[in-house]
Amino acid sequence: MTPPLTLLTDFGTADYYVGAVKGAILSVNPNVPIVDITHEIPAQDIEAGAFMLLAAYKTFPAGTIHVAVVDPGVGSTRRPIIVTANDQFFVGPDNGIFSYICAHRTFHVTAEKYFRPNPSSTFHGRDIFAPVAAALSTGVAPEEFGPEINDEVRLPPLETPLRIIHIDRFGNCVTNIRRGVFEGKSLTINGKKISAVRNFYGEASPGELFAIWGSAGFLEISINGGSAAQILGAKRGDTII
Repeated sequence: MTPPLTLLTDFGTADYYVGAVKGAILSVNPNVPIVDITHEIPAQDIEAGAFMLLAAYKTFPAGTIHVAVVDPGVGSTRRPIIVTANDQFFVGPDNGIFSYICAHRTFHVTAEKYFRPNPSSTFHGRDIFAPVAAALSTGVAPEEFGPEINDEVRLPPLETPLRIIHIDRFGNCVTNIRRGVFEGKSLTINGKKISAVRNFYGEASPGELFAIWGSAGFLEISINGGSAAQILGAKRGDTII
């Protein structure tokens, strides 16, 4: 069975972009199963894309190919790359979007024979990343696409400073605190103190702000029956005391 190929972008779904990327993939390998992680990353928000990829990729089987395109530098000198990690492959721009993945090897994609003819300077997702990922899915080795590099662009560390790294559609505030860091302590966000820790949402009293270990492995701030982000006046990047 062909391993799946996933897509994570900031393209949204109102335009033709996602469909065109899928068409470019299927033109190379019509048998590869395509999975959408999300296309609702905030426009040009590389850090948000990096977090979403981190939260999702470990659920996929070995051999999965992840195409991640949040690419404000499209058409510039930023490099297209392939990253290998945890028996999976990651294809996208060298702009830090793979920073939170524990990379094993990284390759600069220079073999233009795998690109679509006359690549657009504004749509590398369709013309470079999609066909390269599709070629990977047919068994082409990462080494065939270009030289190995060790100077990838990296985002600042995920672990510091303590902050909110994501707010989901329910208003839960995902922090960058992992287990072992928050034990018997309280948090203060925008002047509001949170000391209660709950095991599931319904364990909290209605309207109570509380901390809970979320599915991505990070401590989240939630409220029973509402939006913690709204109550806290919180946004991504807010610091935590």
